[in-house]
Amino acid sequence: MRIISGQYKGRRISAPKKLPVRPTTDMAKEALFNIINNQFYFDEISVLDLFSGTGNISYEFASRGTQDITCVDANFGCVKFINETSEGFNMGLKTVKSDVYKYLETAAKQYTIIFADPPYDFSTEHFSKIPELVFNNSLLEENGMLIIEHSKHTSLEHLPHFSFSKSYGGNMFSFFE
Repeated sequence: MRIISGQYKGRRISAPKKLPVRPTTDMAKEALFNIINNQFYFDEISVLDLFSGTGNISYEFASRGTQDITCVDANFGCVKFINETSEGFNMGLKTVKSDVYKYLETAAKQYTIIFADPPYDFSTEHFSKIPELVFNNSLLEENGMLIIEHSKHTSLEHLPHFSFSKSYGGNMFSFFE
Protein backbone atom coordinates (compact mmCIF):
# COMPACT_ATOMS: atom_id res chain seq x y z
CA MET A 1 0.00 0.00 0.00
CA ARG A 2 1.14 3.54 -0.59
CA ILE A 3 0.24 7.04 0.52
CA ILE A 4 -1.35 8.82 -2.43
CA SER A 5 -1.10 12.51 -1.56
CA GLY A 6 0.22 15.05 0.90
CA GLN A 7 3.39 15.26 2.96
CA TYR A 8 4.16 11.53 2.67
CA LYS A 9 3.01 11.11 -0.96
CA GLY A 10 4.49 8.04 -2.63
CA ARG A 11 5.69 6.38 0.58
CA ARG A 12 5.09 2.64 0.58
CA ILE A 13 4.00 0.86 3.74
CA SER A 14 4.32 -2.90 4.03
CA ALA A 15 2.13 -4.51 6.65
CA PRO A 16 3.11 -7.86 8.17
CA LYS A 17 1.47 -10.74 6.31
CA LYS A 18 0.03 -12.17 9.54
CA LEU A 19 -2.39 -9.27 10.12
CA PRO A 20 -6.07 -10.12 9.44
CA VAL A 21 -6.60 -7.21 7.03
CA ARG A 22 -7.79 -6.22 3.57
CA PRO A 23 -6.39 -2.73 2.88
CA THR A 24 -8.42 -0.38 0.71
CA THR A 25 -7.04 -0.40 -2.83
CA ASP A 26 -5.16 2.67 -4.05
CA MET A 27 -7.76 3.31 -6.77
CA ALA A 28 -10.68 3.23 -4.31
CA LYS A 29 -8.75 5.27 -1.72
CA GLU A 30 -7.91 7.97 -4.26
CA ALA A 31 -11.55 8.23 -5.34
CA LEU A 32 -12.71 8.38 -1.72
CA PHE A 33 -10.28 11.17 -0.85
CA ASN A 34 -11.35 13.16 -3.93
CA ILE A 35 -14.90 13.13 -2.53
CA ILE A 36 -13.74 14.11 0.97
CA ASN A 37 -11.43 16.82 -0.42
CA ASN A 38 -14.40 18.54 -2.08
CA GLN A 39 -16.25 18.86 1.25
CA PHE A 40 -13.67 19.32 4.00
CA TYR A 41 -10.35 21.01 4.80
CA PHE A 42 -8.11 18.22 6.05
CA ASP A 43 -6.31 20.41 8.58
CA GLU A 44 -9.61 21.40 10.24
CA ILE A 45 -11.22 18.00 10.82
CA SER A 46 -11.16 15.19 13.35
CA VAL A 47 -11.28 11.58 12.17
CA LEU A 48 -12.31 8.30 13.78
CA ASP A 49 -11.02 5.27 11.85
CA LEU A 50 -12.95 2.13 12.88
CA PHE A 51 -11.70 -1.36 12.08
CA SER A 52 -8.47 0.47 11.18
CA GLY A 53 -6.47 -2.64 10.27
CA THR A 54 -3.16 -1.46 8.83
CA GLY A 55 -4.03 2.23 9.34
CA ASN A 56 -4.05 2.81 5.58
CA ILE A 57 -6.87 5.38 5.67
CA SER A 58 -5.49 7.14 8.76
CA TYR A 59 -2.04 7.57 7.15
CA GLU A 60 -3.71 9.22 4.16
CA PHE A 61 -5.57 11.68 6.40
CA ALA A 62 -2.38 12.43 8.36
CA SER A 63 -0.37 12.94 5.17
CA ARG A 64 -2.94 15.51 4.05
CA GLY A 65 -2.69 17.51 7.28
CA THR A 66 -5.28 16.04 9.67
CA GLN A 67 -3.93 16.23 13.22
CA ASP A 68 -6.78 14.67 15.23
CA ILE A 69 -7.05 11.00 14.20
CA THR A 70 -8.15 8.10 16.39
CA CYS A 71 -7.76 4.51 15.16
CA VAL A 72 -9.81 1.72 16.74
CA ASP A 73 -9.15 -1.97 16.14
CA ALA A 74 -9.62 -5.08 18.27
CA ASN A 75 -6.47 -6.80 16.96
CA PHE A 76 -3.33 -6.19 19.03
CA GLY A 77 -1.06 -6.73 15.98
CA CYS A 78 -2.93 -4.08 13.99
CA VAL A 79 -2.76 -1.53 16.81
CA LYS A 80 0.94 -2.25 17.30
CA PHE A 81 1.63 -1.83 13.57
CA ILE A 82 -0.27 1.48 13.43
CA ASN A 83 1.64 2.76 16.48
CA GLU A 84 5.01 1.81 14.96
CA THR A 85 4.18 3.33 11.56
CA SER A 86 2.73 6.50 13.09
CA GLU A 87 5.82 6.90 15.24
CA GLY A 88 8.13 6.30 12.26
CA PHE A 89 6.41 9.05 10.25
CA ASN A 90 5.83 11.27 13.31
CA MET A 91 2.07 11.35 12.58
CA GLY A 92 0.79 11.33 16.16
CA LEU A 93 -2.12 8.95 15.53
CA LYS A 94 -4.05 7.92 18.63
CA THR A 95 -4.83 4.21 18.82
CA VAL A 96 -7.37 2.30 20.87
CA LYS A 97 -7.40 -1.49 21.12
CA SER A 98 -11.08 -2.18 21.53
CA ASP A 99 -14.11 -3.83 20.06
CA VAL A 100 -15.53 -1.16 17.74
CA TYR A 101 -19.09 -1.49 19.03
CA LYS A 102 -17.99 -1.14 22.66
CA TYR A 103 -15.95 1.91 21.71
CA LEU A 104 -18.94 3.51 19.94
CA GLU A 105 -21.14 2.86 22.98
CA THR A 106 -18.79 4.72 25.32
CA ALA A 107 -17.12 7.36 23.11
CA ALA A 108 -17.52 10.86 24.49
CA LYS A 109 -16.03 12.84 21.59
CA GLN A 110 -17.56 13.99 18.31
CA TYR A 111 -15.76 13.63 14.99
CA THR A 112 -16.04 15.33 11.62
CA ILE A 113 -15.51 12.08 9.71
CA ILE A 114 -16.01 8.55 10.95
CA PHE A 115 -14.67 5.92 8.58
CA ALA A 116 -15.48 2.23 9.09
CA ASP A 117 -13.96 -0.63 7.12
CA PRO A 118 -15.41 -3.77 8.74
CA PRO A 119 -14.91 -7.27 7.31
CA TYR A 120 -16.75 -7.63 4.01
CA ASP A 121 -18.50 -10.80 5.21
CA PHE A 122 -20.34 -8.95 7.99
CA SER A 123 -24.07 -9.56 8.25
CA THR A 124 -26.45 -6.71 7.47
CA GLU A 125 -27.20 -6.61 11.20
CA HIS A 126 -23.52 -5.98 12.02
CA PHE A 127 -23.25 -3.29 9.34
CA SER A 128 -26.45 -1.56 10.49
CA LYS A 129 -25.20 -1.38 14.08
CA ILE A 130 -22.43 1.06 13.03
CA PRO A 131 -24.64 3.98 11.89
CA GLU A 132 -27.13 3.18 14.65
CA LEU A 133 -24.48 3.66 17.35
CA VAL A 134 -22.87 6.66 15.64
CA PHE A 135 -26.14 8.58 15.28
CA ASN A 136 -27.81 7.45 18.52
CA ASN A 137 -24.73 8.54 20.48
CA SER A 138 -24.30 11.80 18.52
CA LEU A 139 -20.70 11.01 17.57
CA LEU A 140 -20.69 13.13 14.40
CA GLU A 141 -20.16 16.87 14.47
CA GLU A 142 -22.70 19.04 12.71
CA ASN A 143 -22.22 18.52 8.94
CA GLY A 144 -20.06 15.47 9.71
CA MET A 145 -20.03 12.30 7.69
CA LEU A 146 -19.96 8.56 8.37
CA ILE A 147 -18.39 6.48 5.59
CA ILE A 148 -18.65 2.69 5.56
CA GLU A 149 -16.56 0.64 3.15
CA HIS A 150 -18.10 -2.65 2.06
CA SER A 151 -18.40 -5.09 -0.81
CA LYS A 152 -20.45 -4.08 -3.84
CA HIS A 153 -22.60 -7.13 -3.03
CA THR A 154 -23.82 -5.47 0.18
CA SER A 155 -26.41 -2.71 0.13
CA LEU A 156 -26.77 -0.24 2.99
CA GLU A 157 -29.20 2.13 1.22
CA HIS A 158 -32.10 1.08 3.48
CA LEU A 159 -30.36 2.26 6.65
CA PRO A 160 -31.35 5.54 8.37
CA HIS A 161 -29.18 8.59 7.54
CA PHE A 162 -27.95 6.99 4.28
CA SER A 163 -27.02 9.72 1.80
CA PHE A 164 -25.30 8.14 -1.23
CA SER A 165 -22.84 5.45 -2.27
CA LYS A 166 -19.98 5.15 -4.75
CA SER A 167 -18.60 1.95 -6.22
CA TYR A 168 -14.99 1.38 -7.30
CA GLY A 169 -14.24 -2.10 -8.59
CA GLY A 170 -15.34 -4.53 -5.89
CA ASN A 171 -15.29 -1.78 -3.24
CA MET A 172 -18.21 0.39 -2.28
CA PHE A 173 -18.39 3.38 0.03
CA SER A 174 -21.71 4.27 1.63
CA PHE A 175 -22.03 7.81 3.02
CA PHE A 176 -24.27 8.72 5.93
CA GLU A 177 -25.09 12.24 7.08
